[in-house]
Amino acid sequence: MRLCRFGSGSLGVVDGTVVRDVTRALDVLPAYRYPLPPHDVMIANIDRVIERARAIAADAPSVPLASVTLLSPVANPGKIVCAPVNYQKHLDEVRSQSELHHGSQAHTAPIHTAGLFLKAISALVGPGEGIALRKLDRRNDHEVELAVVVGKAARNVSRQEALGHVAGYAIGLDITIRGPEERSLRKSPDSYAVLGPWLVTRDEIVDPGNLDLRLAVNGEERQNSNTRFLILGVAELIEYASSFYTLYPGDIIITGTPEGVSPIQPGDVISAYVEHIGTMEVKVRAA
Repeated sequence: MRLCRFGSGSLGVVDGTVVRDVTRALDVLPAYRYPLPPHDVMIANIDRVIERARAIAADAPSVPLASVTLLSPVANPGKIVCAPVNYQKHLDEVRSQSELHHGSQAHTAPIHTAGLFLKAISALVGPGEGIALRKLDRRNDHEVELAVVVGKAARNVSRQEALGHVAGYAIGLDITIRGPEERSLRKSPDSYAVLGPWLVTRDEIVDPGNLDLRLAVNGEERQNSNTRFLILGVAELIEYASSFYTLYPGDIIITGTPEGVSPIQPGDVISAYVEHIGTMEVKVRAA
């Protein structure tokens, strides 16, 4: 199933070129009082939501997909976990271009040494909200990635069990301001984490380790690769991350970008594709 959030927070099932409004399926969610749980409530109860959505989808009102503003399919992640230099060819290009590494050994270390980093959850937007670039005197780059949405809590999970903790997959754009600062700072401005266009449930993607992914800017292809070239695959990333901290339902793991990162400017239109998920278009503007 392909679940999207659109408009002012409605829940939809993507059915070809239309979205079926199944917001009433959210009625199955439990109610909470403060303090709220440290996870996304819909993702934590996604099986119940899907069951209800299937029951009502046929009679639900529908709207053209092209007419809706797509939000992030996850509303309240606890954290966005990022995998730097997780494709060898991207690591090679970072090492070969001073404007990418700025003389920092931390930026040229392999992922086994560099580890993971976190993006602020305030950076998260959906494709319909667009990217608002900051620091226009510096280089801002696109990075297309497979995004993984955690479905149930994971703590010290083995790679053999890891995929059982996944709710689904989406396309991620990790937008980056180039410079000498820590990655988490340069990658966390508002709108610098785009997730979408919808959540594809785990059952529809049997092997996340063999998916084509591409990115074009204004119709010009910039990135083209496959997740089989990931240094640490999805299961290994979940194992690695969960050995440091608990992953909660709704947490997002963006798995790394292949080679071909390059600058974007206000007025650009990014088209990002991941096999078995689809394509999302994102407009770029100045903040």
